[in-house]
Amino acid sequence: MYKVKVKQGKTYMLRIINAALNAQHFFKVANHTMTVVAIDACYTKHYNTDIIVLAPGQTVDVLLRTNQPVGSYYMVFNPYNSAPGVGLNANMTRGVIEYEHATSGEKPVMPDLPAQTDTPTAHKFYSNITGLAGGPHWVPVPRHVDEHMFITFGISYEQCDNVTRPSGVCIPLPLSANMNNESFVLPRGRGRSMLQAFYDGKVDGVYTRDFPNRPPVVFDYTNPNLTTRTDPFVFAPKSTKVKPFKFNSTVQIVLQNTAIIAAENHPIHLHGFNFHVLAQGFGNYNASRDQHHFNFVNPQIRNTISVPVGGWSVIRFQANNPGSYISSLK
Repeated sequence: MYKVKVKQGKTYMLRIINAALNAQHFFKVANHTMTVVAIDACYTKHYNTDIIVLAPGQTVDVLLRTNQPVGSYYMVFNPYNSAPGVGLNANMTRGVIEYEHATSGEKPVMPDLPAQTDTPTAHKFYSNITGLAGGPHWVPVPRHVDEHMFITFGISYEQCDNVTRPSGVCIPLPLSANMNNESFVLPRGRGRSMLQAFYDGKVDGVYTRDFPNRPPVVFDYTNPNLTTRTDPFVFAPKSTKVKPFKFNSTVQIVLQNTAIIAAENHPIHLHGFNFHVLAQGFGNYNASRDQHHFNFVNPQIRNTISVPVGGWSVIRFQANNPGSYISSLK
């Protein structure tokens, strides 16, 4: 078992990384409070907490003060399952923080853990952290927006190929992640990669530049009854589409979770960029109501956002890193 040996009365910095493929996790050290000082390698205002929550790919830097009696204490990485109806590896993993002069063989203290379905605790952590405005490497929020996008995302069904059943339906239907009802497919067998096509200026037949700014259908995105296979937006067509931005343009994206098949807390990673997290909430995003809550003073700066289960997040960034990038839906 992984073990960290520490001295009483000291302060240690831990960089915690969620290297899991799919699952978000709670992180807790028995009887210790941590101070968050950075997320995704961007400084934050100090935030004291006894629990950390991370989506896949996220990092959190914390200060751990060894101010407890000499002994051994478990640190535990425990899954957060925002969609109880969706299968998840529920196993936890543990390490030990062992104080100098601790009794050999002493059983470590175990922390009190939240339920693996504890969305309020996860959301409190995700939404309470603020950026260190004016601190090292601070980037103010751009106030003029050049591009507005509203992107729905979630899990849908994929049409079956080579169906042999008399009904013409395969059971179970394959699942397919999508954004704005477009399910991305890599351009295999088209002669070149997307990046090579971009630099060669020969994108025809590799990808198209018409990824939509909005979903094709407006509907009650977070309605828990969105499970019927008769609705047209339950099936997402395969495509290789990109959205071009002008250099240095400011982009604002509303990321809207959907309840198609199942609503769950979704991490979204933006390759090549950091972004400001202006606001987060549950339900369907409503501009007239929610934009009044935008934080332009000291928002989080991240490269991976965990959009609340059955909810939304608003991010803003400057397109100042030329290249061909993919947003990842985990």
